[in-house]
Amino acid sequence: MRLLPAGSIDCVFADPPYNLQLRGELRRPDDSIVDGVDDDWDRFGDFAEYDRFTRAWLVEVRRLLRKDGTLWVIGSYHNIFRIGSMLQDLGYWILNDVIWRKSNPMPNFRGRRFTNAHETMIWAARGRDSRYRFNYQAMKALNDDVQMRSDWLLPLCTGPERLRNEHGLKLHPTQKPESLLHRVLLASTGVDDIVLDPFAGTGTTPAVARRLRRHFIGIERHPDYAEAAIGRVRRERPLPMDSVMTTTNRREVARVPFGSLVERGLLSAGTILTDRQRRVAATVAPDGSLVSGSVRGSIHKVGAALTNAPSCNGWTFWHFEEAGVLQPLDVLRTRSLETA
Repeated sequence: MRLLPAGSIDCVFADPPYNLQLRGELRRPDDSIVDGVDDDWDRFGDFAEYDRFTRAWLVEVRRLLRKDGTLWVIGSYHNIFRIGSMLQDLGYWILNDVIWRKSNPMPNFRGRRFTNAHETMIWAARGRDSRYRFNYQAMKALNDDVQMRSDWLLPLCTGPERLRNEHGLKLHPTQKPESLLHRVLLASTGVDDIVLDPFAGTGTTPAVARRLRRHFIGIERHPDYAEAAIGRVRRERPLPMDSVMTTTNRREVARVPFGSLVERGLLSAGTILTDRQRRVAATVAPDGSLVSGSVRGSIHKVGAALTNAPSCNGWTFWHFEEAGVLQPLDVLRTRSLETA
């Protein structure tokens, strides 16, 4: 992490060691270890050692995050409260604690405690004044048009998604489900954002980031996990651009008039905009309106008029060409918010 430049990362997802010191609830009645959780995988012997390690990587994460970047960190009761305290001490601003409620949790084999059926994620901005990204409308759409809550019912990683070694055993004891990372990245990142996972494991974060057209950096020291992650990412194919553009928070739209992009030079007057299929075209005027023949008006009005539609979201309908690739105007809106 120290090799990466400061302020270069938009979002971090971290799944650090959980510091499982007392493992009675993870042992079967015959004292065998469940899922390969052992001292080699989670080696910390005391709180002081774990705290030094945790504080060090949290300091580096904060250095790497952009001013408006965010961190997600997941843990269990063994470590998440210690991490939360450190986050506040280091100047992070906690936005939410999200409960991942497992629909198929591992049973408590000894029957001495409640079945541990959830893990906790802390979502934190780099600082109190961060203008962090939250794709509220996308989360609402994902939740059948109902506001997304902070308790997420999702299954453990099972079936073909679970990576296994040559003996058919689980390759990684705590491989996270892709559904969890899909929701995390869809909620807090945009297309072309840079996502860092400092404990990449078998590559769930990089794989989902690639699918959603986010850039990614994964760090993993275990050679078997790293090899599996590289192969997994190479097999992943990015989704079509129009399918990964998130529905934007309407409060955010109001803060970015299209004309401000022209004023700031993010889009030059005279630029030709087209729809994704290049069926219609319009020219950007110096006042931020679009002109197409006798039709003149806002990006929304002109888009609707040219397609004979009752309404049009000009931010996603109109595209500009950048390095030979058509990009939606929404990309420029995101850039304008980042540089505001």
